[in-house]
Amino acid sequence: MRVIAGTAKGRTLKAVPGKNTRPTTDKVKEAIFSMIGPFFDGGLVLDLFAGTGGLGIESLSRGMERAVFVDLDGGSIEVIKSNVQAAGVSEQAEIYRTEAARAIKALAKRGLRFKLVFLDPPYRMKEMDGLMEELAERGLLEEHATIVVEHDAEHAYPETLRAFNQIKRSQYGDTAVTIYRYAETPEPTEPLEA
Repeated sequence: MRVIAGTAKGRTLKAVPGKNTRPTTDKVKEAIFSMIGPFFDGGLVLDLFAGTGGLGIESLSRGMERAVFVDLDGGSIEVIKSNVQAAGVSEQAEIYRTEAARAIKALAKRGLRFKLVFLDPPYRMKEMDGLMEELAERGLLEEHATIVVEHDAEHAYPETLRAFNQIKRSQYGDTAVTIYRYAETPEPTEPLEA
């Protein structure tokens, strides 16, 4: 695993030991960033089931300003700390060991708003649409924020979901990536002619 592009390009990242964490492959990571980026002009990124931190680190390398990494697993937290250091982005990273729902509540209290959110949970978790709604309800998303959900290819998330529109869904073996754009205010529709 490595950083693919940007300021930390080519830096090697550690994997989390054991079989509980499934890091995003370089191929899938490259595909994700060609769909959503590939480069950014500042903004906050939330890597909510961070694992190795690879997606958040890649975002920082490609121009995001700051990243918040959240994972419940202690081994993952140690690996994220090591990886942000290896990529030279420690100053731009906040790392928390807690569950996703608690993290969302804590981040909302701080009034943070994210431009980019990665939801790459263990594949048995299939309620990312609920988490997306909570991110929106708690005011954690910038207008036109991008949400990337990585999930089991056998599971399909809805095309539209209140303030979220699916802009892309791609499949890579047993992994699927569904990308949403958030719009607080719905896009204006053309008036019907009388």
